[in-house]
Amino acid sequence: MTRTADDDQVSEHVLVALADPTRREVLAMLAREGGATSTSLAASLPVTRQAVAKHLAVLDRAGLVRAHRAGREVRYEADLQPLKQTTQWMATLATQWEHRLNAIKALAEGATGPLNPACHPTNPSQCRVSSSR
Repeated sequence: MTRTADDDQVSEHVLVALADPTRREVLAMLAREGGATSTSLAASLPVTRQAVAKHLAVLDRAGLVRAHRAGREVRYEADLQPLKQTTQWMATLATQWEHRLNAIKALAEGATGPLNPACHPTNPSQCRVSSSR
């Protein structure tokens, strides 16, 4: 799976949006309740409606919420697709690191001498430190 600049930007916005515990709670509430207004969200949180509106704007920029006007009210719903994209990317990254760490571990267990801490698992010859010092 090849990532694009747009994918990177989505992930960055998602991670920034979820860095704040209030925004995580707002998103969780929307996902749980299926939708709400900033006023109804603020009633359940220790922040003002204006603060909730600012948090919703950040979540909206990340694509994590969708706004729908219903008369005078604006209702927000969670859209978890950008979160799924980001977690898939994170899982892929974690798998790559796990493979690299396993390769380094295998090299370390099979090595007869000390290992170079800067070694790279795709070039095992770099990993063994020369004992001719």
